Amino acid sequence: MAAQPTLGILTLYMTENKRLEEKPVYARMTAIGRKLGLSVFVFTPDDVDEAGDRIHALIYDPASQSWSRRWMKFPQLIYDRCRIQRTPRFQRLLAFRKKYGHLTFLNRPLRNKWTVHRTLGKVAAFDAHLPATRFYESPEDVHAMLRKHSLVYVKPINGTGGRGILRVERMKDGTYAVQGRDHSRRIVTPRRVTKEQLAGVLRSWDKHGDRYIAQQGLHIHLPSGRVHDYRMLVQKNGEGEWTVTGCAGRVGPPRSITSNLHGGGKAVPMATLLREWIGSEERIGQIRRTAETLGIGVARHLERTYGALCELALDLAIDRQGRVWLLEVNPKPAREVFIQAGERDVYRTALSRPLEYALWLHRQRRLARTGKSRLPAGGSSTGLAAGAAGGLTAGGLAAGGAGFSAVRQAAGGGDVAAGPEGP
Repeated sequence: MAAQPTLGILTLYMTENKRLEEKPVYARMTAIGRKLGLSVFVFTPDDVDEAGDRIHALIYDPASQSWSRRWMKFPQLIYDRCRIQRTPRFQRLLAFRKKYGHLTFLNRPLRNKWTVHRTLGKVAAFDAHLPATRFYESPEDVHAMLRKHSLVYVKPINGTGGRGILRVERMKDGTYAVQGRDHSRRIVTPRRVTKEQLAGVLRSWDKHGDRYIAQQGLHIHLPSGRVHDYRMLVQKNGEGEWTVTGCAGRVGPPRSITSNLHGGGKAVPMATLLREWIGSEERIGQIRRTAETLGIGVARHLERTYGALCELALDLAIDRQGRVWLLEVNPKPAREVFIQAGERDVYRTALSRPLEYALWLHRQRRLARTGKSRLPAGGSSTGLAAGAAGGLTAGGLAAGGAGFSAVRQAAGGGDVAAGPEGP
């Protein structure tokens, strides 16, 4: 009996005592992988013995529900779950990616919010779905945005979880309402300031050493006064095709400018939230189709631009007119929004799809030796996405496309190298 292919989940320790952020998720994925015929282990760059070409891996045993350490050979496939840290650990990750870039990664690094926005802004089909955005260099950038838009968000280009964000609204009396969340996700007390005072607020805001963007804000407060948006998960399946796994609504806590679950937000089924916000079932259906088509198109285009990807989360807003807006793209998405929204089947699918895709990619690489693979010459399947991208038009997005199960475009993983997150 042939040995199972191996998938290494690449992550980073959160602290010097080797705490892992998503350990329960990795345990579930290990159990699912075993049923699918895929051997899964977890490791970080700090676990690699480069001299011996081996890894001191973390291995989960579903039977005993326990973790242990074991020396393992390098895996045949790598699933990169590393998020940006301002630590030496992250620098070691960059060195690992560079040294072992020839290995088969399911997903390569994406770029920061500003660079991704500029990349998507070059495609006419996406333009109508992107809020106006500019790189923040001085308070004048925010003032310029406020002359065109009554609401502006100022946020870090590498931020996650709603940290370090300011919301600035131009009021009818000429003052500005400022709210925010600091880098610890604490809600900043709302206040009114003059134009001159606003410049001081922006200059004194603790940017935590990060660069920022100023982005057109959208008026998406529910009747309760709470902000809301939607988290869409787009993944490759066991046939190497992009699919929409699910989409759930998120409602922020009182006085919050964001809806992030880690910041106190709650998850709600998308249909429930849209009925409250839009009402018309016919319009809701059209909105969902537009959002799904947008999600697949964005995934294909970003993979074509930056190299292999296996999943993306899109944060979407829908205004009162039913227009779908893409707020940002997350290449290392969490899946808990579906559990909290009561969509357990979607959650299980979200865990299994990267594993099913890994098995597909492994089979394609074996078939490539016989010339029967669906991967293009050279072993990368991003060419499939590139070839199909020309079919995406602004009219196609407006038309709405197809439903969750039908929105599928051929694409696979590969070895296309992409550098670390940057501008």
